[in-house]
Amino acid sequence: MKEIKAFVRPNKVNEIVHHLIDNDFENITLSSAEGTEKLQDENAFVSQKFSVTDSEIAKLEIVAEDEDVDTICAIICEYGCTLNPGDGLIYVSDVEKVYRVKTGLGNGEK
Repeated sequence: MKEIKAFVRPNKVNEIVHHLIDNDFENITLSSAEGTEKLQDENAFVSQKFSVTDSEIAKLEIVAEDEDVDTICAIICEYGCTLNPGDGLIYVSDVEKVYRVKTGLGNGEK
């Protein structure tokens, strides 16, 4: 299994999520975040939460089977792209084990 973390423009989240759900990828975690990017803007504002940020960003997180990663990333790229700098990044990481909070059992355990 893989964990996909995508950092995208907030105004693209609804479209991305709708297309992920339409393709049966329904278990998505969404978060609002702030980033510094390359901090090229000398007018970067001071956030109430963090000392210096210059962009609002949305984070999508999905845990998926290995064979679904390319499809999920393609959907995020297609519907998250504006062709402008700062469209975002996608990280894919291995998931070693998953536990259910309700049962305390890991994936594959009964």
